Amino acid sequence: MCLLALLWGASFPLIKVAVETVPPIWVATLRASLGGLVLLALLGPRLRTCWQAARDGDWFVSQGMLNVVVPWILVAWASRIIDAKLTTILNSLSPIFIFLITWAVTRHEPATPRKFVGVALGLAGVVTIVGADALGGLGSHLLAEAACVVGSLSYGLAAVVGRRYDRLPSLVPAAGSVLAGAAILVPIALAMEPWPANASFRSMAAVAALALFSTGFAFVVYFRLLASIGSIATASQAYLRIVIGVGLSVALLGETLGPSHWLGLGLVVAGVVAMTLRRKGDP
Repeated sequence: MCLLALLWGASFPLIKVAVETVPPIWVATLRASLGGLVLLALLGPRLRTCWQAARDGDWFVSQGMLNVVVPWILVAWASRIIDAKLTTILNSLSPIFIFLITWAVTRHEPATPRKFVGVALGLAGVVTIVGADALGGLGSHLLAEAACVVGSLSYGLAAVVGRRYDRLPSLVPAAGSVLAGAAILVPIALAMEPWPANASFRSMAAVAALALFSTGFAFVVYFRLLASIGSIATASQAYLRIVIGVGLSVALLGETLGPSHWLGLGLVVAGVVAMTLRRKGDP
């Protein structure tokens, strides 16, 4: 879980660097394509299992849409407008969304008062962070922050849907979902934006790091955790990811946190901790 938090926490400052000279749609597309090739190379003899899953009718399209296409486009677009620290915080809401989905729809998690308190704290944190922009009207910052929240919801849906792959080797759904996402993104990118021929080495290096570490390696760890400890427990790495992502954004990109950001960060972390940490005797 600490490893996954590091790999995904580092992705937000990397995306911020990548979108400096690479259009957001191409950041998502290159990340999915290169990351998918890395996972494909790692599959080895499990390639037959992946192909068999596809032949059985599961082309990993839903997982590719929810875990790759929707959140990666939204976060990359938002990263051109808001700081990496904010995208990190607002993308940490997945455990809260996972709980709400499982409580309202799948009902495989008991709804305890402590978890409801966690939901309230997390949502209060988002309102605290986004509130200043909301008071100023529907501006570009508010839209970017909302895009990050929608991306977090998409990740939450992906974690719930991803439980159906717990009988497959973790590399199989990891490769299948990223490759499915790449297959969807490539024609969209070609239709929307020209190839980023003038992209800087710095931005392309960030894209390569996103593909190798925050995609290829991270997705293997992610699906292994889903299969072994479940969706909500896996999502508990979110509050570690906040600390890592915000810390790297402040240390490497020179970003700063205002009072409302610190308060919102504290509320979100408290909410996720309340949602995911188990006490003795908890069901």
